[in-house]
Amino acid sequence: MIENKKICFVGAGAMAEAILSGLLDHKIVKPGQITVTNKEDRFRLDELVYNFGVVADRTQTYSSIQQADILILAMKPKDIEKALLDIREWTRPDQLFLSVVAGVSTATISHFLGHAAPVIRTMPNTSAIVGLSATGMCLGDHVRDEHVRLARTIFESIGLVFITEEEKLDAITGLSGSGPAYVYYLVEAMIKGGMDVGLSYEDARKLTLQTVLGAATMLSETGEDPAVLREKVTSPNGTTARGLDTLRSYQFEQAVRECIRQATQRSKELGQMFSIQK
Repeated sequence: MIENKKICFVGAGAMAEAILSGLLDHKIVKPGQITVTNKEDRFRLDELVYNFGVVADRTQTYSSIQQADILILAMKPKDIEKALLDIREWTRPDQLFLSVVAGVSTATISHFLGHAAPVIRTMPNTSAIVGLSATGMCLGDHVRDEHVRLARTIFESIGLVFITEEEKLDAITGLSGSGPAYVYYLVEAMIKGGMDVGLSYEDARKLTLQTVLGAATMLSETGEDPAVLREKVTSPNGTTARGLDTLRSYQFEQAVRECIRQATQRSKELGQMFSIQK
């Protein structure tokens, strides 16, 4: 039961904050069960303690790591090797390791730990901050059903969880891991477009956000194919048709698809840089 588990975040960035916020907002654990630690930024630890009431480990004794049942690895990919080599002697095979580190394989994490602890690799996105992440999850060696249940409990507190094979996690990174930024870019463009035709920034922003929210809700609640919904609002020779024709002329679909392909490729490249090769 997760209510009896001690959780330690190794790394204290935005994703760590989003996850611990989700856990506390849903009352899945109590603040005293969560410890946060990082290598250098003590001010950041103070901030999390003040905002959430969690415990900060500001020492280099690694007591929080030794005592943890679950360790959530939330450092940058370039830092993971040194971080794991630094803490490995204070870790145990009966601890569960959950990684939110982009591109780094479960095999690499196990290699740096030097023992057979269960490792689950995940790819949430920044919508975790508002509890609406789409989190891809893959299972490393030595993972049992109880570990999957614990991981699901943690990541379902910040949104949807999708379990998949590890080789597909780069694609999930390219689509949903980076996906919020694509939507924000679209929203930026729509706001600017509204301003181009005479709306104030405030009005264009409100109208755009409501439009995007409404469209996403329609897709979610009706279950209809997006192409079907698009056709329903597109009258022949109407305003929507003119707008869509313009997007096609700029190869909008091809640009979005290539965007996802390139982000996926970059995730693979990062994996090759920071993971051991089997």
